[in-house]
Amino acid sequence: MDIALAFTEAGSGTPLILLHGNGEDGTYFAPHIAALARHFRVIALDTRGHGKSPRGSAPFTIAQFARDLRDFMDAQGIEKASLLGFSDGGNIALTFALAYPDRVDRLILNGANLDPSGIKPSVQIPIVLDYCLATVLARISPRAGRKAELLGLMVREPHIRPSALGHIAAPALVIAGTHDMIREKHTLLIARSLPNSQLEILPGDHFIARTNPEGFRRAVEAFLLT
Repeated sequence: MDIALAFTEAGSGTPLILLHGNGEDGTYFAPHIAALARHFRVIALDTRGHGKSPRGSAPFTIAQFARDLRDFMDAQGIEKASLLGFSDGGNIALTFALAYPDRVDRLILNGANLDPSGIKPSVQIPIVLDYCLATVLARISPRAGRKAELLGLMVREPHIRPSALGHIAAPALVIAGTHDMIREKHTLLIARSLPNSQLEILPGDHFIARTNPEGFRRAVEAFLLT
């Protein structure tokens, strides 16, 4: 691994790794860490090129982020963990579970998608336009280049076949908001394709861990502690 990922840690016991969304960092889960740390060894990662983690020289892709997670777990002596992923973090968790199924205890996917078509057009079209503009400006602006790289994750990735999810045996909780930016039928497809899954549609938007923290935490704890 060409970099060391930044992270914060609290609690002890079974590892629970928190994976934030695009353009964010591990502090996204700050309102929940203390409560979850009563039961688990909670680790909130900063993904490559996010927060305090350096960009490094490896590809800036969901698959690379999953490999980074594997290397992080190896370095920390973690053989198996539960993963809680939000948005792109959910996509990383899914990709990791497909590549390293024996290393996943339980899987929580909040606002994940299998491909870019899972995002509602009202959200995706502006993202594509911003990406195109940032790609042009990247020739003269490092800041625009950084923006293009982040938006590119949402424009080009992920590409996960629904049928592939049938190979994930770990218990999974799929969470979305009633007004999520992910199409509802896409969330339902993910839940139906995972053989051992539960589905929770909670009042709120894509960012329900922040906008509906009590409902989000109840759903997560009920799943992890039963």
